[in-house]
Amino acid sequence: MHSFSADLDALLTIKGLIGLLTLSVLEIILGIDNIIFISIAVNKLPISQQKRARTIGLVLALVVRSVLLLFVGWIAGLKEALFHIGAYGVSGKGLILAGGGLFLLVKTWKEIQEKINSDEDEIEHKSGGKNSFNAIIMQIVIIDFIFSFDSILAAVGVSGVVLIMISAVIISMILMILFSGVVADFINKNQGIKMIALSFLLAIGGILLAEGIIDAYNFTVPEIEHIELNKNYAYIALAFALMNEVFNMREKKAKRKRDLEL
Repeated sequence: MHSFSADLDALLTIKGLIGLLTLSVLEIILGIDNIIFISIAVNKLPISQQKRARTIGLVLALVVRSVLLLFVGWIAGLKEALFHIGAYGVSGKGLILAGGGLFLLVKTWKEIQEKINSDEDEIEHKSGGKNSFNAIIMQIVIIDFIFSFDSILAAVGVSGVVLIMISAVIISMILMILFSGVVADFINKNQGIKMIALSFLLAIGGILLAEGIIDAYNFTVPEIEHIELNKNYAYIALAFALMNEVFNMREKKAKRKRDLEL
């Protein structure tokens, strides 16, 4: 049986507190894609329901990640091949990553096509009633589950203490709940930022799908030759695109100000 008293002793040390702080920051960074998806998904709801949907989505993410952290052994078992297709092994982890990637690709591509081909005034804050609310919450649950694997693997890599990992997830989720509304408003009020966010989700979906395929390939080679994808490049690209868009926004604002002064 797991000893939480031992975990508490480990937490109440300098090393434990540093690990908690480090992991909390890492969880927030890894939660960016989750916040972006939730912000765009709940924009389909009436304004009166959006805050509640965001809160429910992030609370569900907290519950899912906390529960999964208690079953780290089960998650480790998902790395083993369930069956083989020729020399390629198909694991539970690979199926989840590939399936989640496909889901995110299809969902995000539909959002992009809708944004390109529809009048923003026609689709903004369109009320879909209770069924739409439930459908969006279900989409958030699915994405939360997929994104939880990155969060858990990062947590295990930084700290093997369950209480520290769960505490870091709770701290990061509380902060994300507090600031998710600000992020959502910023994304949805600035259409250039929204398209960047959608493009980022499209890239993340492609990475997840690629990770699932690579996972199958890794069964054909020795462990030392395993291929691992680094999502940091996607985050760097997002930061660069956001910086560029912020400069464009400032330039437009300055030009409008000069035009008014003339």
